[in-house]
Formats: sequence, structure tokens, C-alpha cells
Amino acid sequence: MSKRVISVVIMMTMVFTLLAACGGGGSASSQESSTNSNNNSSNSGNAGSGSTVTGDSEQYGDTGGLKLPIVDKPVTLTWMHPGNVSITNEMLVVKEIEKRTGIKVVFQTYSSQTYEDKLRTTVASGKLPDIFNGLKGAELKDIGKQGGVVAINEHVDMLPNFKKLYMEENPWVIKSFGDQSGNLYSWPIYKLNRDVNHGFMYRKDIFDKNGIKPWTNTDEFYTAMKKLKELYPNSYPYASKTKEHIYGDWSYGWGIGGENYPIYYDEADRNWKFASVQDAHKDMLDFMKKMFNEGLLDPEFLTNTQDSWTTKMTTDKAFVTFDWIGRLDLFYNQVKSAMPDYNLRYALPIGPTGHVRSLPEVSDFGIAVADNDNKEVALKLLDYLTSPSGGDLMTLGVEGVNFKWGEDGYPVYPELANLPLVDISVLEDRYGMWQESAYLRPNPKSVYFKFSEKEQEAQDLIMKDNRREPLDPTLNFTDDEIATLSELQTSIQKAAEEFNSKYVMDKNYGEKQWEDWKNTAKKAGIDQMLAIFNEAQKRFDSK
Repeated sequence: MSKRVISVVIMMTMVFTLLAACGGGGSASSQESSTNSNNNSSNSGNAGSGSTVTGDSEQYGDTGGLKLPIVDKPVTLTWMHPGNVSITNEMLVVKEIEKRTGIKVVFQTYSSQTYEDKLRTTVASGKLPDIFNGLKGAELKDIGKQGGVVAINEHVDMLPNFKKLYMEENPWVIKSFGDQSGNLYSWPIYKLNRDVNHGFMYRKDIFDKNGIKPWTNTDEFYTAMKKLKELYPNSYPYASKTKEHIYGDWSYGWGIGGENYPIYYDEADRNWKFASVQDAHKDMLDFMKKMFNEGLLDPEFLTNTQDSWTTKMTTDKAFVTFDWIGRLDLFYNQVKSAMPDYNLRYALPIGPTGHVRSLPEVSDFGIAVADNDNKEVALKLLDYLTSPSGGDLMTLGVEGVNFKWGEDGYPVYPELANLPLVDISVLEDRYGMWQESAYLRPNPKSVYFKFSEKEQEAQDLIMKDNRREPLDPTLNFTDDEIATLSELQTSIQKAAEEFNSKYVMDKNYGEKQWEDWKNTAKKAGIDQMLAIFNEAQKRFDSK
């Protein structure tokens, strides 16, 4: 890799997209897991030059047309990624990948807390692992143009699963995630997200005890909060842990939400807009302000920690919140011995549209392949893991070895029968399954999609009438546009968040301050920023 590439990457700010199971995300692996480990396995090249590899594709299920084994002689690849478990050579997944493909994978796993620094150091050294993830799209494009990582589309003829999923069935992927020349440097993940992963939740035990019905609209939500405040005067009925992200969490119910919030795509006008100056946004802030002034919204909604929020939601200090659906069962399991009647349930969204966030079918984690002698082998490995067979291995395991099918159609793990819950973190720890960036096509019958009664209720409540906000288009910006947006977006968003908080919490803020804010936002460059989005939208539509 050239020195120019190294210096560019060192200077760029890196954002690591971790699976958001908690907070504002919508994916799998950040379930507030426990101990983080570090695998310092050595970086190996090709191994066993005198050995041969034999195998049979058919015995491993649907490989999508990819021939197994992938190599004739054993090859060792390095794969660097964030995770919570040290992946050893003795784990089922590592051994099974080698058995099926002939490839020994050395997983270099670093905790999410240290991964950014470690990746920056690794990139600066010029010795990239064969596969890695964590760089933003703009960074990968820059490295790719300099020959540091592989343009996947240039090798598509040997990648049948990639070709089918991302060039035939979802051709927008290259258009959205690739560069202006049509080169794609990051390998996508297919159908990771659940239909519903976040939303409003309420203490059903408290509601039932006091004869309060779950709300079906915003007025009923407000009435319920008022009743709770009367019954529990020392409480603040609604508590939040997402700090300034509360505005984005609520925004979908007012029709102004999106993946680029506070920028969003207005499907009716077919234009990108800035949510924080829309009348609907003011309506949302006015409703929050009303709740704040009446003691219905926790005054610490912008500063709550995970612990302080948990304490409030598991006592009589708060009864309604917004979070990841896994919390429905986690809170109960935490307090059931002391509070056996505790019952947190999913609720309908509030706001005029009554919508929640939609999650994309295709995700981009910045999974890249170094442009070195192992690149074709690495690409074929990713293609195998994208096949139904490879997806099953990484998210189900091996039937008859570590799991069997249960009567409900979901996998059962006999070795783990003594555990109260078998989730993806347990499978990662025991078998090396569900490692971030290595689950490229999760099986819909894996444990991640086996919903508890409460989680299934959440799916049904939203999907029955499809209360999801339409997904915004994923745009592709030029280098110049990226440079301009990097200067504008951060400062404008910070200013918007500061105004939002003052408007809600300061009783002196009203119509005059709202009009002043709109003028301030305009001077800060929102028109220039939106012009870039709308120009990129024109290119998107033309393709």
C-alpha cells in the first residue's frame, strides 16, 4: 500500500458500524455483551504447500454454484474484526470452514473499545489482513483507487452468490455503495435485520394494576402519562437513555425520520429535507416541551446513563421508554426474583403518522479484501459464506454436530441445554458462530429470529398494518460532495441538537426562538447541504 493511502487513512475519522441491538441501531451483535477478548494470532500466508484438499460441495447444502473446496492446497487467511470472544482454531466454525473450503482462517478479534485504534495502526503499517471491516465507505473507496483493497465487481464471474444477490436481484447495491466508476470495495450482508427491532415500551403490570389501557394514538399516550403522574407523583413516567438521539427515535412518528437524520427524504415531494426546520419537527418539540413542563418526561432524559435509566425503568420512577426489543425480556430476567409481576411490553408508536423505523435488507459493514496474493481465495470465501450453506454454518452451525431441529422449526443445541437462554453471544463464545462481519447471510430460522412471546408481539403489532416508515434511498456522493458534507453536517447537526434541547427544557423558548433558529440553520448552510443530497438523488434516479 502506498504511503499516500496510509496517510489518508490515518487522518480520516473512522466510524465502526456495530450491530445495534441496543440504542439507535437495528442489528445483531452489540447486545451489551460481557468480557471482551483479544486474539493475537500471527499473520500467516499460504500453508501446507505439499498438501492437497478434497471435498464435495453437495454434502454441504446449497453453495449457490460455488465449487468446494475453494483451494486445491491449504491456504491460511487472516480476518480482522471487532468482537467479544477470542476465536480459536479449535472452535467448530474454524474447523468446519477449513474442512469445507481448504482455507484455515485466523480470526484476529479485538474488543470494540480497542478495535478502532488497532485497525488504524494496522492500516498505517501497510500490512493489511486478508479480510477486515470497520472503515467508512469513503475511506475504502480512496484506498481502493490506490490499489489497497479489491474492487469486488471486477471478480464477479467467480462469485456466483455475490452476482446473484447484488448484481441481479439487488442491482442498486453497487449504485449506492460503490464509487462513481461503479467499483464496489465493501462486501454487503444480506437480510440481517429483523422487521421490527426498536420502539416504545410500557410497564403493562403498572398499566393493568391501575386500569390504564395501552395507547393507540398520541392523545391517548398523553392521557396515560398524566394518569401515571397522578398515581405516582414522584415519578417521571417517560424515561430515555438515548440522550440526543431521542429526537431521531421519535421522528418517524412525525414523518421526518430517516437513516441520515436530521436529513430525510420526503417521498411525497421526492426531495431531501432538513427535519429540524420542518413544522412537523416543531410539533414534536412542542409535545416534548409540554411533557417536560408537566413532569411527564424525565428531566434527565439527555444525561441518563444505562444504569440510571435501568434503575428508573425497574422501579416506580418511570414506566414508558424507547429501546431495543430484547429489553422486553432482559429487564424481566433481571428483576423477576424481586418483582415476579414485572411485565415490559411493546407499544404502538406515537406521532401523527404512527410509524417506526424501517431496517434495510442489505447492510454495509465495510467488509473489505486486501489486494494481495490471497485476494481471490478471500473473495471466494466471502462468496461461500454468502451462500445458503455458508450462512447456515455461521448462524445455525452443523446439523447433527452441534444442533438439531426442534419441533418449532428452530435449532436446538443439546450441549447448551443447561443454559437458560441460547442467544447469538452464547453461540459465538462456544462455537465461533455469529462473529461480526462473518455472518453474511443469516438463516431466518436461527436463534436471532426466534422471538420470545413479547418480541413476537412487537413484530405483529407493527407488521399487521405495516407501520414502518419507507426507507430513504441510499445515495452515492462524489469526493467533492463528501468533502463539503463533512464540513457542514457535523456542525449543523450539533447546532440542531442544541436548539432542540433548549426549546424543550427552557420555558422561555417559543415562537420567536423557533423563527430565529430557522434563520440560523439557513445561514449555517442547510440549503447547500440539501442541494448536494438532491443532486445525488438525481443521479440515483437516472441510473
